[in-house]
Amino acid sequence: QVHLVESGGGSVQPGGSLRLSCAVFGYTASSYCMGWLRQAPGKEREGVARISAFSTFTYYDDSVKGRFTISRDSAKNTLYLQMNSLKPEDSAIYYCARLVCGTWSGVQYLGQGTQVTVSS
Repeated sequence: QVHLVESGGGSVQPGGSLRLSCAVFGYTASSYCMGWLRQAPGKEREGVARISAFSTFTYYDDSVKGRFTISRDSAKNTLYLQMNSLKPEDSAIYYCARLVCGTWSGVQYLGQGTQVTVSS
């Protein structure tokens, strides 16, 4: 059975950093395209970062490019999102997802989400 379990969210001041983790159960994470999505209150869910199968390619939304880094640890079967220089507009629930390759909307599996709050 597939489960995606996020952790690492929390509250941080603007300019701070957080690292989100997504433990994958039920399949080999490195063999699939995966990504991070987020949803702020009153807004639609949006794509943040995604990584291709076997980590060949990464793709970032313009709003996070240069600040966020997506990575994967095959040995731990875990996906990460390193978030630096956080801004208040980054506040949202962050979800880990297995995606149809090349898309944000093709969500095959979704985690339960972890809250990130950026505030002074």
